[in-house]
Amino acid sequence: MEKAYKYRIYPNKTQKIQLAKTFGCVRFVYNHYLAFRIDAYERMKTSLNYYDCANDLKNLKSKFTWLKEVNATALQSSLRDLERAYNKFF
Repeated sequence: MEKAYKYRIYPNKTQKIQLAKTFGCVRFVYNHYLAFRIDAYERMKTSLNYYDCANDLKNLKSKFTWLKEVNATALQSSLRDLERAYNKFF
C-alpha cells in the first residue's frame, strides 16, 4: 500500500519573491549549462559531467551576482537534474 500526501503552502509576499527568484535562477543555470554542454560537444567532441559544471558554477556566480541571492542547493540540484536528463538521453 502506497500513501501520498498533498501539501498546500500560502507564502507571504517576501516568500513569493524568494520563490520566484529561486525558480528563475534554477531555470537560468539549467539552460546555461545545457547550452555549455552542447557547445563543448560540438567544438571539442567531449562531454562534460556534473562535476565540471559544478566547479564552473562558482565562476558563474561571480559573474552574475544575483545568483548568490538564492540557495546554492537549488542550483546544484538543477545541475544534477541536467546530468540525469543527459544520461537518460544517451
